[in-house]
Amino acid sequence: MSKEDVTVAVYKTHTEAEQAVKALQKAGFDMKKLSIVGKDYHSEEQVLGFYNAGDRVKFWGKLGAFWGGMFGLLFSAAFLVIPVLGHVIVLGPLASALVSGASGAAVTGGMTALGAALFSIGIPKDSIVQYETALKADKFLVLVHGTADEATRAKTVLDGTRPDQSAVHHA
Repeated sequence: MSKEDVTVAVYKTHTEAEQAVKALQKAGFDMKKLSIVGKDYHSEEQVLGFYNAGDRVKFWGKLGAFWGGMFGLLFSAAFLVIPVLGHVIVLGPLASALVSGASGAAVTGGMTALGAALFSIGIPKDSIVQYETALKADKFLVLVHGTADEATRAKTVLDGTRPDQSAVHHA
């Protein structure tokens, strides 16, 4: 994945994250430049999984409808089991960064594969810690990849959806 500016917003619920994605879509953002990261709540108590059906991914579990709907908008998917974080689902361009991130995790100071993927797209280490902490607390990350202007405009749109926090990380 080439280095672009990245706007990251943190949301408490999947409903808030979904509203943020829809606000970005309404504002004309390219859905292929959006990523979303989150966990399925209490996945240890529910069957959770996904499978590829042609060019569509089907999800099931407590938030299966949410993840399935988001995949219809965002493309690309990865499902990880990360120690401490648990079951994590990544949709969008960040999923492809996980492939290189997993092998780079050892090189980037013992980060998780997700942390290494975030680092590889230009997120600073201190912010990665904040984002992984948010995921541990069952929150959701919405990321917008793009030029400096796109990142700034994305932050404005996302701030209108009232995230817990938002930031632009420059490449």
